[in-house]
Amino acid sequence: MVKLVLLRHGESTANKSNVYTGWNDVGLTAKGREQAESAGNLINQITDFKPTQIHTSVLTRAIVTANIVADICHFLYLPLTKTWRLNERHYGKLRGINKDESRKIFGKKQVLEWRRGFYAVPPWGEKVTSRRYASCDIHLLPRAESLYQTQKRVLPYYQDNVATRLKMGEDQLIVAHGSSLRALIKKLEHINDHDIIKLEVPNAEPIVYTFDQQLKIIDKKILRSF
Repeated sequence: MVKLVLLRHGESTANKSNVYTGWNDVGLTAKGREQAESAGNLINQITDFKPTQIHTSVLTRAIVTANIVADICHFLYLPLTKTWRLNERHYGKLRGINKDESRKIFGKKQVLEWRRGFYAVPPWGEKVTSRRYASCDIHLLPRAESLYQTQKRVLPYYQDNVATRLKMGEDQLIVAHGSSLRALIKKLEHINDHDIIKLEVPNAEPIVYTFDQQLKIIDKKILRSF
């Protein structure tokens, strides 16, 4: 048996102010750091979890969360791989807009479809120009994404860099974002396009999967500190 732990970052400044973040780079709040510490303590209590690698996005809120967890769990010596493929979903022109305000602008039904639907794509935003993507093929970088498109960029990384290690019996830790983790969980748990609307991934609550040798799920636990 082998374990995969998925963790969404702690509360970000954008989470606190209730705005769409996506690929905007924001930090953690004081509460978010506390949540990351709590998640680290929960993961540290999994006695048979011995990861060989940590995977995260290229966004600060996930990287800081991963580092806090690694410090608490004595994982700082492990390789930490950062990839844009684990970034949050790109929200296009919605980035930086308050979520309540977006419902007034576009209507509740349209916003719900953009946020929770599997195939709906928000209006395109500007091209990505940050240095952190300088080595990426610009044609692969989105200007807005559906959850389906997010899944299409997450899964190749998962298959090549995470699943291969799991199949070798190596536990793995992924610290990422709500939508990128929803996209991965949809695949892992074979959730249909309709039911994925109901799936929530809260901040800083470790999701622990135990797999058999064929990577079929034997057990799933969500760890909470309350």
